[in-house]
Amino acid sequence: MARKFLYFIAFCIVLVIAVLVALRIWTKELTAIAMVPSVDFVEQQPLANNAYEDPAMWFSRPGIGESDPARWQPATLGDRGLVPTPADPAQDFAVFFVHPTSYLNRTHWNAPLDDKESQDLARLYVRGMASPFNQASEIWAPRYRQATFGSFLTTEKEGQQSIDAAYDDVEASFDYFLASIDADKPIVLAGHSQGALHLKRLLAERVAGTPLADRIAAAYVIGWPLSIEHDLPAMGLPACANEGQAGCIMSWSSFAEPAEPELVLEAYAGYKGLDGELSGTSKILCTNPLTGGIGGEAAADRNLGTLKPNTDLSDGELIPAAVPARCDERGLLLIGDPPQMGPAVLPGNNYHVYDIPLFWKNVQADVAARVEAWKRKP
Repeated sequence: MARKFLYFIAFCIVLVIAVLVALRIWTKELTAIAMVPSVDFVEQQPLANNAYEDPAMWFSRPGIGESDPARWQPATLGDRGLVPTPADPAQDFAVFFVHPTSYLNRTHWNAPLDDKESQDLARLYVRGMASPFNQASEIWAPRYRQATFGSFLTTEKEGQQSIDAAYDDVEASFDYFLASIDADKPIVLAGHSQGALHLKRLLAERVAGTPLADRIAAAYVIGWPLSIEHDLPAMGLPACANEGQAGCIMSWSSFAEPAEPELVLEAYAGYKGLDGELSGTSKILCTNPLTGGIGGEAAADRNLGTLKPNTDLSDGELIPAAVPARCDERGLLLIGDPPQMGPAVLPGNNYHVYDIPLFWKNVQADVAARVEAWKRKP
């Protein structure tokens, strides 16, 4: 009996090893099977022309009050424990923020606006990622029928159709945003992951080459690789070369070390840039959030505060000097040894979900400096 038990244990060990090997070799294929919808794509009906007049179509916008997730302030660890971080004085500028993918279901290609789970998660994302911009006099973060996560794991036409449908909602919300703010107010654009993808297109199609480009104090296109060759020229703004520059683009994708970004780089190579060409091995834009410039490295003591969430994501604290940052030759942002941020770290030491929280306080200081620089321009 003991021998049979040992055989059983050995079999279980071999089985576990086999599963781990399979997951490592076929991660992309298995994830696609689990996440890509198997249903037909359903054409999304255009929203009503006045849809975004409804405050319920916004996670954040003027008038929401204390429940506005983008107005949340994290705590700071001081001599007497955690204390609320005082809000910076408001500055006269408007932020348009597009949240990342929060819909992981494969029953629809585009998220229904009444899907509570995805909307609650999106609200958490807005709180953690849009809050560094909360010294703005106005923050606008729309709800939209986002493409499901599986849309980005397939080369079938349905994936692009769902992404295009999501963009249409973002564009409609952007029109209402522009119509609602003062015509001379500086604008900060920000988005993460899927939100950054839509923002990239919005810059190319609605901002580049128009008078609106002169109103952009900064654009934070984060968590989606931008090709310096195939994307940046069409976006109408240069990359931010230093921390005092206005009218420029910041972009980075964070990995701890040792970084294993092969899945991300493979996906990037297969995406078409804004010029219609495959990104291939073209250089990815990496602006360093600790220096405000392109490339380079900075020690952890340059990090003014990393937002570390608590276990249930109901709160968080700012920890200074938590992680360094350096851009490598591939255009990835490396943050040294893996920091303890929570359960959302992706395979390969990919800190995608934490791209903005890792540098929360630096982003807050960066946007304030760029808006001030914009105001000093002739």
